[in-house]
Amino acid sequence: MEGGEAASLLGERSLGRVAEFKTYRRRWFLLAAVCLLNCSNAMLWLTFAPVADKTAAYFHISLETVNWLSIVYLLISIPFGLVATWVLDSVGLRCAVILSAWLNMMGSITRMFSVLKFLSLGSRSYWYLFIGQCLCALAQPLIIFSPTKLAALWFPDHQRATANMIASMANPLGILIANLLSPALVPEGKHIPLMLGVYAVPAVTACALATLGIHEKVPPTPPSASATNSNSQPFFTGLKMLLRNKPYIILAVCFGGGIGMFTCFSALLEQILCEKGYSNASRFRHQAIVLAITSSLFGFFGFAIYPIAMELAVECSYPVGEGTSSGLIFVASQVEGAILMILLQALTVRVSEDPSSTCALDQDGALDWTTPVLVLAGLCTAMACCYVIFFHTDYKRLHAETVSGDLVKAEDTATADVPES
Repeated sequence: MEGGEAASLLGERSLGRVAEFKTYRRRWFLLAAVCLLNCSNAMLWLTFAPVADKTAAYFHISLETVNWLSIVYLLISIPFGLVATWVLDSVGLRCAVILSAWLNMMGSITRMFSVLKFLSLGSRSYWYLFIGQCLCALAQPLIIFSPTKLAALWFPDHQRATANMIASMANPLGILIANLLSPALVPEGKHIPLMLGVYAVPAVTACALATLGIHEKVPPTPPSASATNSNSQPFFTGLKMLLRNKPYIILAVCFGGGIGMFTCFSALLEQILCEKGYSNASRFRHQAIVLAITSSLFGFFGFAIYPIAMELAVECSYPVGEGTSSGLIFVASQVEGAILMILLQALTVRVSEDPSSTCALDQDGALDWTTPVLVLAGLCTAMACCYVIFFHTDYKRLHAETVSGDLVKAEDTATADVPES
């Protein structure tokens, strides 16, 4: 072989390898659709929590009944979370996103039936709310598990963490919007129909984007070496691998517990604060600045670790599918969150009527949340210490990509050293 021919062959093979990993601009559209869907689902989950007292008064139900509109998200996502991981890793990302978008939209529309007088008679109005929340809850695992899958399938290795962060942070953004928007839309209970209509708009928009804009479950060519092996392990095989992976179990318990605590705290915050004299936003009054600072710090550091932990779950469990590795953590968080919500409500103490209370339903005395909040703080501390002390792992996906890169370099070297004929 002449030197020119060898160089030409080397050039062609190198170009072939470069073309093997390719990115597509439509990945940003997919990311936007997933972000809007994730944000909308979080808004629908937390619609009633910031105005729980006004919701209870409008529908003539108890606060405990209102809380079930949030708890149902946790309970449904526990069994359906396993189904969602199978859908993501076996059927594909496109199916998961479109299915979740339709469930999310149908749930948001069903909730509006509760305020239509010719449909909502007596206690049936609440059941429209509950059924709508159940449909939205079915959508939650599918969309919550999608960011790591989307990042792995469509984004190159240097953009994976960023894409995962953007898609994951859409969920807490929805929580923030719900906490600000619900009290703004519902100064009085009579405005609840307006609130339900406003919350349906992003759900319908996200469904239209996902249905009309997502056409492929994977890109024509993978963006990275690990993307070629994204579905390398069957679902049940991957599940067994995770249950035998000690670092992953520690991460699932500790980080899942953190998500569960945040879920519980978000759903019950209005009820915790109103008894202390704070409106829709601690025996201590006039501490608004301190509450704002501590809540901000809780969100700042808690949310920062969310996308990192999801990426870490994929790294320590590779080559298990991304949907399975992130999904099992979320299922663990929902189990812990449901237990915590029931436990913390059981630990409350009803006190005599407090003139400083702003709770709408405190005729029989407000609930003192001091003990539950202290228990929650203690659990947060214990989980953080457990993670720092016991969690150690290798970055298996990064290592696999490094090995793959070394093999390509070795092949390049061997080809370049081909002697002239």
